Amino acid sequence: MKSLKYQLFLLVTLTFIFSCQAQKSTKLENSTYTYVTPTRDGTGKVYLGREISQVMGFQGKDWLERASREREEGISIALKNLPITSESVVADIGAGSGYYTFRIAPKVPDGKVYAVEIQQDAINYLNARSKELGLSNVSTVKGSEQNPNLPKNSIDLVIMVDVYHELAYPKEMLASIRESLKPDGKILLLEYRGEDPSIPIKPLHKMTVSQVEKELNANGFKLIQNGKFLKIQHFLVFGKDN
Repeated sequence: MKSLKYQLFLLVTLTFIFSCQAQKSTKLENSTYTYVTPTRDGTGKVYLGREISQVMGFQGKDWLERASREREEGISIALKNLPITSESVVADIGAGSGYYTFRIAPKVPDGKVYAVEIQQDAINYLNARSKELGLSNVSTVKGSEQNPNLPKNSIDLVIMVDVYHELAYPKEMLASIRESLKPDGKILLLEYRGEDPSIPIKPLHKMTVSQVEKELNANGFKLIQNGKFLKIQHFLVFGKDN
């Protein structure tokens, strides 16, 4: 009987502990994010007043590789203005088909490019394409929704091309990215201009400078360059706000 009472006491105690932990986790989540009824193309999850968009799956690869992309976006101008040297270590987070990864790699012959993806299909494609192109300085990294799994204090430039607005956990990702950056490391965000309704991109897949600054400032970064030379995208470079 005594043993049975002890087991019941232990069960109740463990249940209480797990319940408290779950409540604590929920409270922490809710203190960072709020939730609304999802709008079209949205997740219903809101960060600092912005509804996080749905993710474009790897099935959208053909759109990323479309022949008209250079004409529409001015990729060569973006590449020309990257804050890198031949020795830079770059992380392309949300690399997708590697459109930027494989154009950056030749610019850092003495450096490295990490192509970060959470979709295994994308990882497989990036590995095969890298081998096909003979690029020895490209390495794929399987990230998660909260962590790109990059080595700490090792990255000169993190680039996210039309990716940041899709991050399910922007606060957690920015914290992890901050740890991966060298002291003078930078983040570059290319995002379709949310201030311009004429740009034919779904609203949740565009961002304004003010919203980007709001979110990056809240996570220990400051805007150091607002390049206004692209046709339909922002070119926003952030450094650590020490």
